[in-house]
Amino acid sequence: HWVPPRELATKMSVWNTSHSIGAGLVVIVCGYVVSLGWRWCFFVPSIIALLGAVGVWFTMRDTPQSVGLPALVPEGLTKEEAEHEDTSAEFKAFVRKQVFLNPYIWVIAVANFFVYVIRYVVLDWGPTLLSEWKGVFIEHAGWMVAAFEISGIIGMLAAGWATDRFFGGRSPRVCVFCMGFATLFIFLFWLLDTPPMWLASLLLMAAGFFIYGPQALVGIAAANMATKRAAATAGGFTGLFGYASTLVSGWGLGYLATNYGWSLAISVLIGIGITGTLVFMLAWNAKADGYGTK
Repeated sequence: HWVPPRELATKMSVWNTSHSIGAGLVVIVCGYVVSLGWRWCFFVPSIIALLGAVGVWFTMRDTPQSVGLPALVPEGLTKEEAEHEDTSAEFKAFVRKQVFLNPYIWVIAVANFFVYVIRYVVLDWGPTLLSEWKGVFIEHAGWMVAAFEISGIIGMLAAGWATDRFFGGRSPRVCVFCMGFATLFIFLFWLLDTPPMWLASLLLMAAGFFIYGPQALVGIAAANMATKRAAATAGGFTGLFGYASTLVSGWGLGYLATNYGWSLAISVLIGIGITGTLVFMLAWNAKADGYGTK
């Protein structure tokens, strides 16, 4: 509603950095406050979230029209179409066509599952993995995972800019390259048995740089394909697949690590990365957006 499609990847990737900023800060904070008791790892983030919710309540606005600005008119639509009030039946038909019957939405939704598996394995298991498998002190491991998040911020900004600048807004094509390189650096991390801490950190940072491109671009692709009329539905649909991945990244990887060791667990993660790359390739020919679709 606020950004034209040709600029959405760049602008939305800036917004998406909030995920990594919060995730990076929380692993650092909890690495220290855990010494006060494990419950403080829940208390402190909860307090921060409540304060943030208060700020959002008083500052967030819905659409440009809600603050007296004109509605954006994407290419392919007239002003009347952009400001058209949907009837219930017409809107449901539009959502069904642009989201639930759109094969490319399904492709990026499924691919999002694999993206989130990799992201949350490092985010949730990173400190434990580094301390148990690589012998890193838990405080240092927290900083290393935070570095993974920080490099992800740079990566998602770069991916958003490259999508608009070089790929004409075709987010899935950028996701193919990002997912492939993220998997490559995880493979190198797995291949080096006991790398020095600086090298392990660099490999994790490189993986974070590339995996956060798709993490941001999936939502951008969904919003553009579904258009602003159904962007929320498409975002929720792809997000459903993303957060369903926690069954694998949480319980699945934990089970493998406990029973078969971290080496096998990470080798499975590499296979997940390769699969995600191949799934993204199925959306290579997707259009940049769905505007103008009748």
